[in-house]
Order: sequence, then structure tokens, then C-alpha cells
Amino acid sequence: MKTSMSRFQIHDELTAPERSMPILRGALSGGGQLPNFLGVLAGSPAALRAYARFRSELRHGRLSLGTLERIALAVADHHHSEQGILMHSRTARAAGLALDEVALARRFSSGDPREAALLRYLQALLEDGRPPMHLHEEAREAGWDDEQLLEAIAAVALEEFTAMVNVAGDVPVDGSSEESRTLKAA
Repeated sequence: MKTSMSRFQIHDELTAPERSMPILRGALSGGGQLPNFLGVLAGSPAALRAYARFRSELRHGRLSLGTLERIALAVADHHHSEQGILMHSRTARAAGLALDEVALARRFSSGDPREAALLRYLQALLEDGRPPMHLHEEAREAGWDDEQLLEAIAAVALEEFTAMVNVAGDVPVDGSSEESRTLKAA
């Protein structure tokens, strides 16, 4: 079986630049194992800090975790990011989304009409760059206010960045390169 290799070095606490270490230590204390994406991003302390701050601020916004996970799933699927799809499928389930909602979110849809209106708006933004006014109005009529719409757009941008790093770097799915990472660190 061939081990998937990243185009970028996947850092850990032994190889990461010193300026990346505070964020990596925080990630390791919360989850135990460093995701490959964060290991790659650690190669640029500035990019890692920017990502961590952006994600933290959005987690403290007005969008629910379920909404953020729906957005993340849709964007990951749009970019064919296997890493993102698998990770966000797990975190979406942990956030309470049923399997059918996970599958729908990957297609910019939802069984919840309010969530579906937001996802249609974001899909048009992602695909066309300028969603038609009727989709903006539909999202507003579904109950999304300006603050929430702006946060949703920010979430798309963050997830696009994540998917772009995963896809451009051929970042392996978490756990797929643990043996090679352990050997490199030894």
C-alpha cells in the first residue's frame, strides 16, 4: 500500500518553526493529535496565526456550529478536498447533524429551509462570485440578518483557504501518514 505524501512538510512539535509552537501546543492540548492540515500550515507561522485567529473569531460569532459545519462541508466538497470532507463529516456529526444533513450540506442543501436558503446564497457566491439579488433576499426572508450573512461569507473564505491548502498540497487524510511522520521525527 502506497503512503500518501504531502507536497509540503507536515510539521509536528519537533520540526515546526518556533513561532508556530504556541498554536501547535494549543491544538495538541485540545485534541491530542495534530491534524495534517495544521502540521502543514505550521510551516508558515504567519499563515498559521492568521488561520487560528480567523477560525477563533468565527467560532465566537452568531452562526451556530451546525451552520458553520454545513458551510465547511459544502466548500470542502466543492473543492474535492477529501481531508476536509472527512474531517467536517466527523465534526458535523459531533455537532448534531444527522447523516442525511451531512450529505445534503455537501451539495449546498439542507432539510432545514432556513439553512438551505443560506447555502444556496453561498453556493452562488462561490461559483459565480456575485450571488443574484433574489438569493440574497431569499436568505434575508429566511431569517438571516446582515451580521450572519457576513459571517457566513467569512466562513466560506476560511474554508476555501483550508481546502486550497489541502488540495494544492496533496495533504493526506489525517492518520494516513502517521507512520511516515513518526519515522521522519525519529
